[in-house]
Amino acid sequence: MFRTKRGAATLAIIWDAILIALKLIIGISISSIAILSEALNSSIDLLASVMAFLSIRFSSRPADEEHPFGHGKAENLSGFIEAGLMYITSLFIIYQSIRKFLSGSQVAHVEWGLGIMIFSMTVNIFFSGYLLKVARREDSLALEAHARNLRGDILISLGVFTGLLMLKLTGMSVFDPIAATLVAIYYSITATFLTRKSLHGLLDERLPAGELEKIRASITEHSRDLAGFHDVRTRKAGGERHIDLHLVMAKHSSLEEVHKMCDHLEEDIKSKLPRANITIHVEPCQENCETCNVLCSGLGSKKG
Repeated sequence: MFRTKRGAATLAIIWDAILIALKLIIGISISSIAILSEALNSSIDLLASVMAFLSIRFSSRPADEEHPFGHGKAENLSGFIEAGLMYITSLFIIYQSIRKFLSGSQVAHVEWGLGIMIFSMTVNIFFSGYLLKVARREDSLALEAHARNLRGDILISLGVFTGLLMLKLTGMSVFDPIAATLVAIYYSITATFLTRKSLHGLLDERLPAGELEKIRASITEHSRDLAGFHDVRTRKAGGERHIDLHLVMAKHSSLEEVHKMCDHLEEDIKSKLPRANITIHVEPCQENCETCNVLCSGLGSKKG
């Protein structure tokens, strides 16, 4: 059940809810702004998990009359909203850290905080790896965003742990708001990365260079049967790739030959790029036989 991206998103919701409860209880009990910041961080994680779950369900729907290109961009939108929440959280944490620094209030039972940070880091190391594995297999931006968020949480928890440890060793309460501020800074950096990646899909940025090369390689492998190609356009929506191109074939090719070639190219590209939706517009050649390598029944037949 949990091997699918929907199952992984469900498991993420359960784990985030448990972690929030633990951090809130301990953070309030020992009056630590750093741990309460971690609890707020986990609350955003829970909201992100819910959004990831909903966006995955929505993006998995097949294309329909209202959404002829499918629903894949729901995952990009989810990642963009999560980044916005992370920015807001960062500002709130910094504000609370300044208040804590100015008030100089003390933290009690620091060892409780150290314990919850160790527990949080240990579980997140394994859980983020699991989510990232499912995200890569299912090509899910929403799950990848949450997995990377949890990877960031590991470093955040390490920073909080270090701050609490210094507080324990020195008795100086200033280390608590300092640790919280470092949490906010790292959170902002992660949000910036996530914003850029989400916008790539929302603004229909082309596929990465490596994937474009695979498309071109699939076409050029049939250079003896094709007069050329041009206007290759690509974009990505969630885990779905959309590709359209113009294919130039010999003017005297039969409809059956054209159809077989298009089917073959589609299958070849899909074998290299899963979840690809391909549209091919076929054009007749201009009979520039001196530059063409195609064997056909036209003026330039049996060349080479």
